[in-house]
Amino acid sequence: MGTGAWQARGRGRALLPGMKRALVIVFALTAMVACNRSYSTYASSEPRTAPAGTVSPSGPLISYADVVDRVAPAVATIRSSRRVRAPQQFPFFDDPLFRQMFGGTVPRQRGGGAIEHALGSGVIVRNDGYLLTNHHVVDGAEDIKVDLSTGKTYSAWLVGSDAASDLAVLKIDTGGLPVLQLGDSDKVRVGDVCLAVGNPLGVGESVTNGIISAKGRQTSVSTGSFQDFLQTDAPINQGNSGGALVDTRGELIGINSQILSSTGGSVGIGFAIPSNMARNVMDQLISKGKVQRSMLGVEVQTMTSDLASGFGLKDQRGVVVTSVTPGSPAATAGLQTGDVIEKLNGKEVSDANALRNEVSGMQPGSDVTLSIVRNGNRQDVRARLRKLKPESAQTSAHRAAPGSDQGKLGISAEPITPDLASQIGVPANTKGVVVAQVDPTGPAAQAGIQTGDVIQEVNRQKVASAADLRSALAKSGDHAPVLLINRGGQSVFVPVPLG
Repeated sequence: MGTGAWQARGRGRALLPGMKRALVIVFALTAMVACNRSYSTYASSEPRTAPAGTVSPSGPLISYADVVDRVAPAVATIRSSRRVRAPQQFPFFDDPLFRQMFGGTVPRQRGGGAIEHALGSGVIVRNDGYLLTNHHVVDGAEDIKVDLSTGKTYSAWLVGSDAASDLAVLKIDTGGLPVLQLGDSDKVRVGDVCLAVGNPLGVGESVTNGIISAKGRQTSVSTGSFQDFLQTDAPINQGNSGGALVDTRGELIGINSQILSSTGGSVGIGFAIPSNMARNVMDQLISKGKVQRSMLGVEVQTMTSDLASGFGLKDQRGVVVTSVTPGSPAATAGLQTGDVIEKLNGKEVSDANALRNEVSGMQPGSDVTLSIVRNGNRQDVRARLRKLKPESAQTSAHRAAPGSDQGKLGISAEPITPDLASQIGVPANTKGVVVAQVDPTGPAAQAGIQTGDVIQEVNRQKVASAADLRSALAKSGDHAPVLLINRGGQSVFVPVPLG
């Protein structure tokens, strides 16, 4: 066709204008057909595939039906209920004085209160009837039902629950169940395809797909203490809690736990508890009925470029020790405030949360080696971990009071007293000066320092008075001072860029 067109062009005067246009159109259509055939041949000879997907004969369309067929039977619906007592109409009748006035008897409200229902999902992890779900799905439940994909419903009892990780283990009295194999969540990569299986909003078992958006996430909406979430954009809604997040091989890589949303529905930001954390918690709940965690006895924060500069470090690596608990394994090992922990047992430490989770997952009594940097010198220290005891929650309050003007930072501060320590929620033996007022346009405010914060150190120099604070700031010159701040009992280093 190409040659014929060229020859016809040589006799252009003998061809009518309409014939010329016809030849051009025919050539273009022929070229398009040839191009499409070429693409079709390429697409069919080298189709896009997935580890467990199905490629359509007509093109690179992928189906995960085979994966779902294996996974779905091992995912169940969890329905729990509890009785909520209605408030008494006359609560003062519980007072013995008032009871005497009524002859020892008091009028009571009728009715046993309202029944609250919770809906979630669960994953069968052992064929003899053990299931994993979220702690918040069964928290306080008096009755728990498990609906299997077969249509059968079983009563379940709570083997154990761990609020700190938001995980719980249930048991139903049956066997021969399909099981979902736990995968290795450490090998999951950002960008991997994943499927979420559960019962969203009670519509019935459903499957959604997406990718792993991030790893090692913490959220501000969780009540759990230990977080290492996988983030996914696979749609997750209420009722998906406790359900399965699986990879394209059909292995469990996470237990769906939370969503971040301004609407209450999925906006593509969901969080799942990694399978490796779930495995550790599950094994302990089944064998012991509770979870034991280890502690090192330090508070740490992730290294930033500003902190690294403030400490005179070339590399932005590891975490900075902000406080050491007296008598703790860290104190016994000689760790100090301001030490930079770069490695734990030879493994690089990426952030504060990762270190805390790694330590907590070890057995109490384990020996660990910490590679640290202190005043520019690297060294190794050994510590023996101890059992972590639950800590009581601390509350903080802010108090504005007059004090000496610290113009360099834009704050006023005063020495801390036991009464003042109690008001702002820090231990009574805390040393330092309390920020009484903050200039909203000053450097301290820009760095996030607030009224009620306790300044304990400036550039590793302890401060106990306004004079100490002025002296330490003067030594920093025009360089950004690094302040050790205690807020509500938690310590953190804060660099304050000047100007």
